[in-house]
Amino acid sequence: MHLKQDNNGPFRSLYANIPGEYEMKHLLQFAVVMTLLVCLPVLAAGDADAGQAKAAVCGACHGVDGNSMVPMWPKIAGQHSAYIERQLGLIKSGNRAVPEMAGIVMGLTEQDMADVAAYFSSQVTSTGLTDDALRSNGERLYRAGNPETNIPACMSCHGPVGEGNPLSGYPSLAGQHTVYSEKMLKGFRSGQQWGEDDANSQIMNQVTLRLTDDEITAVASYIQGLHSTVE
Repeated sequence: MHLKQDNNGPFRSLYANIPGEYEMKHLLQFAVVMTLLVCLPVLAAGDADAGQAKAAVCGACHGVDGNSMVPMWPKIAGQHSAYIERQLGLIKSGNRAVPEMAGIVMGLTEQDMADVAAYFSSQVTSTGLTDDALRSNGERLYRAGNPETNIPACMSCHGPVGEGNPLSGYPSLAGQHTVYSEKMLKGFRSGQQWGEDDANSQIMNQVTLRLTDDEITAVASYIQGLHSTVE
């Protein structure tokens, strides 16, 4: 992550007057992680076998194994179970608006959500392809950000191969559909949040604020081609 010391962006207060880039980077990461640890709820332990039966209705959109065939619906195979469970809870509470799922999650108990999350987390994410014409710009944004506009590198939170960070609540991104990633990034840029207590969406609001449409398309395409596991 290459962030300038003379920074007027959203994270300025976290590293103003810190002498070196190393200190700035790690102070930022430490502060964000501590905020998320305070905000993340205690979730139930899930049973993947029980979750397979409960997840049958999910397969219509997300695929039986969590690898959706329609790019507007996200792949959830291999996603961190805590992240899936958290999102189900946010949708059920109304903090995250997903009209297609509102009726489905209303009947789920906390244990049901934990079981469904455990099942999809145990599946293997299918790999995708990056558009070669967008690869260079997408990789630059993902790995280095854009220091000229104070955009941090995506990999600083989501990992070098898109594996995410379950402890901090950062989702896995590797292999996700370009169309879905574009939709999410543009939504965050427009100010969409998942409740005033949800640190993750608030962080993304700030990170995406200066992204252009072309940058979003490029980095979303690059994400689709990331592989979080060695095949």
